[in-house]
Amino acid sequence: MAALWTLFAGLVYLLCAGVSLAVGGWILSKGSKRGAAAVAEAGALALTACWALAMLAAGGAAPGTMLLFSLTQLGWLWVLYRLFGHDERDRGVGLIRPVVLALGFVELLQIALLLARLANDREPAVQTIADYSVTLHLLFCTGALVLVHNLYVGASKPARQALGWPAAALALAWLYDLNLWTVAYLDGDLPQTLLQLRALVMLAVAGMLAIGALRHDGNLRFGPSRSFTFQSFSLLVIGAYLVGTVLISRGLAYAGGEFAQLAQVGFVAIAGAIALAVLPSRRMRGWLRVTVTKHLFQHRYDYRVEWLRFTDTMGRAGPDAPPLGQRIVQAVADVAESPGGILLTPGDEGELVLEARWQWPEIDVPAEALSPAAARFCEHSQFVVDLDDLRRGPVDGVPASVAPAWLMQEPAAWAMVPLLHYERLVGLVVLARPELTRRLDWEDFDLLRVVGRQVASYLAEQASQDALSESGRFDEFNRRMAFVMHDIKNLASQLSLLARNAEKHAENPAFRADMLVTLRNSSDKLQTLLARLGRYRPQGAEALAPLPLDDLLARIAERYRAQHEVIVIGRPGCVAMADREALEHALVHLVQNAIEASAPTGPVFLEVRATHSQAVIAIVDSGCGMSPEFVRNRLFKPFHSSKAGGFGIGAFEARELVRGMGGRLEVESREGLGTRFLLRLPLAGETMGSMPIKGAEAA
Repeated sequence: MAALWTLFAGLVYLLCAGVSLAVGGWILSKGSKRGAAAVAEAGALALTACWALAMLAAGGAAPGTMLLFSLTQLGWLWVLYRLFGHDERDRGVGLIRPVVLALGFVELLQIALLLARLANDREPAVQTIADYSVTLHLLFCTGALVLVHNLYVGASKPARQALGWPAAALALAWLYDLNLWTVAYLDGDLPQTLLQLRALVMLAVAGMLAIGALRHDGNLRFGPSRSFTFQSFSLLVIGAYLVGTVLISRGLAYAGGEFAQLAQVGFVAIAGAIALAVLPSRRMRGWLRVTVTKHLFQHRYDYRVEWLRFTDTMGRAGPDAPPLGQRIVQAVADVAESPGGILLTPGDEGELVLEARWQWPEIDVPAEALSPAAARFCEHSQFVVDLDDLRRGPVDGVPASVAPAWLMQEPAAWAMVPLLHYERLVGLVVLARPELTRRLDWEDFDLLRVVGRQVASYLAEQASQDALSESGRFDEFNRRMAFVMHDIKNLASQLSLLARNAEKHAENPAFRADMLVTLRNSSDKLQTLLARLGRYRPQGAEALAPLPLDDLLARIAERYRAQHEVIVIGRPGCVAMADREALEHALVHLVQNAIEASAPTGPVFLEVRATHSQAVIAIVDSGCGMSPEFVRNRLFKPFHSSKAGGFGIGAFEARELVRGMGGRLEVESREGLGTRFLLRLPLAGETMGSMPIKGAEAA
């Protein structure tokens, strides 16, 4: 046990020396901000560090150590005197200086006794000098404590705020010394154990002076950063682990008998394996972080750090920056230490659909992620939903539609954060479960709600920019159409002039020849315009009327017969309520797109069938297909075309035409497999004929 105690005492001495030097240097760096005692405190702490190192190297009985002890006492006495200068009482109270000088003289006598001991090593003289030394130590500690009492009690109330911690530190040091020398006086010998434990007391003195320095600067509280605290606590855990390992290993060496070495090796191996398994664990670090934050800080989050990280994530720009949707998910996930998440945004019918995902590729999200009713609830309630609470049972006020089956059956789904902009839901983030799962509390809800509103502004800003860009491109398109109308007007003027002249000069062979040339040129110009603009001419739905679909589809297939194979299959006699020209124009858009996406030998199918209340037309191709991102974000957006030189309004116009007839246009596509557009229109009445052929119903 002696070896263990020596090891422990050595660690305490080293720690005392290091902390004293660190605190002294920090106080000295504060300069004039610390007042008159700053230099004195730094000097006393430096002498304390030297004494601790001397105790470690030579022991308490060495003359050098005893000399450093006396110098340390003089240093702390000087600190006490300089503290009286805090409110200039060293000038106003005449007894302070004589008492301080008397105590300084007492400690100088200690140095004189030490020199006398070195000069005379005879046993009776040594014992007499030791007795006088102990008496002088008791006298010094008593007088110093009296001065400390007067320092604090006689100070004004404002001054006590600055003097409280330094006075307590000095009182602690000299009270311990008083007990130490009292025991030495009664026993007739210096207690080495108490002398060694004095390093712990001086370590506490350094800490109290550091706290006092913080309070002196505007009554500040000690507020280290979370990263510093976490790292310091981690070092303490590692240090405790190492000390425990050494102590147990040494204990096994003393108690293990003939198997001591084997027991030591086995213990070290097991301890090393535990350290390698536990210390690098992310779960262990998460638990440690939560524990430190819970017990050492008033708030769970360091809001300054969270805000800086949030602005860094959202402010990324450049070609290598992730899309805005991914950055939004990451910004929200980082707050809750979530490893991933997805972003849902409102669709055309008020439902929520998948917009983006971040580090969560395995979750399977259906086309309609949340129903319109769930979206309305999230918008009106503004709740941050803890999905684990819903898994435990129904929650008052939360409808079942908020937690659909696909989300509840996904064990990694953890929380839902609504993104509100001016009380309007612009998105919803679903967070993945962190490795160390905890129950969300009021601070989590408050911060996630604030972050949700902030990222919602980014989404709203992007939507405004997209709308502005779209409006600008529509203006550009209108300007282009103005030029086209000008060309058509010129052609119309030429034809009108030609018709008037034909009435006068129809019998002239030369005129007829020129007329044919003019007609041919005008026809070529019109064909060029039609070829370029025929697919984009504006159409509006007229009055709806019963329309047989089989005749219309057959005519469209015949139109493309020379260009590409278009096959019509399905149930004849299906009649829909539609506008012929608008429906034909929409089908031409979609069939033309299907032909352009298909291989020359790959046919395009037009399938027609009837449900209970709808007529369904499917345009199916086996072409290159489209990515989910393109279908979701670009297919029905004007001026987003996948073809070079395309206007990108064909699918948009087709959808608007179908909507104008009370129908709906849907799309299903897989890259490399093909695309299927479904036009759903209201039926005109009961359909006639046979059942649909095999394969048509599957469309």
